[in-house]
Amino acid sequence: MQQYFIKGNPQSPLVVTDKDTAKHMFSVMRLKEGNQVTLVFDDGVKRLAQVLDPSQQSLAILEELADNTELPVQVTIASGFPKGDKLEFITQKATELGACALWAFPADWSVAKWDGKKLAKKSEKLEKIAQGAAEQSKRNLIPEVKLFDKKADFLAQLGQFNTIVVAYEEAAKEGEAATLLQTVKGLAKGDKLLFIFGPEGGLSPDEIVAFRQAGAVSAGLGPRILRAETAPLYALSTVSVLTELIQ
Repeated sequence: MQQYFIKGNPQSPLVVTDKDTAKHMFSVMRLKEGNQVTLVFDDGVKRLAQVLDPSQQSLAILEELADNTELPVQVTIASGFPKGDKLEFITQKATELGACALWAFPADWSVAKWDGKKLAKKSEKLEKIAQGAAEQSKRNLIPEVKLFDKKADFLAQLGQFNTIVVAYEEAAKEGEAATLLQTVKGLAKGDKLLFIFGPEGGLSPDEIVAFRQAGAVSAGLGPRILRAETAPLYALSTVSVLTELIQ
């Protein structure tokens, strides 16, 4: 069954006013009268809805659904600006894997340099990617996308998290294997977890010091060195296995 995110509060009957959503529902998918879909509003609750009139883009809400696919903990992925379209890839896959927010910041060793105008366009593109991935993976929410113009602004946000883990290449080289598992196993339901990843060149020593001063712990991600776009997916998969599959 198709799923769509609708801005605002639930009401019935409902008229779909977002042009992109309406186009996908009634032009691309060709929904007809009587067809049923799942709608998710700002409250994150899934609701079964039925098409009333395709020409008016109207639907009736039938019932609330108990389905909840969110991770037990709130995971934010923060990456140093990577090159090319890697952030698009990270956004799509991290959304599918359950991240609740996707952040990026100008790391010391980031090759990519994005000014305010480009950041705005990039954010808009990433938000659309996150929405599409959230619909495809049947999420209850669309992850927040936030691109920081200044690293100081990113650092100022670190106090809101219960736990911060920095994926540090040097820790992996040293054979460190326990920190990630111990940290994730120690999380309680609803905790806010931040993972910080470097760009292609990694994180600088100064950045590691700053993150540790903010309360972060450094962790390796297995015995192999992972690419900038692979590491966040490894971390999210670890969280899913330890918090959802292992009881």
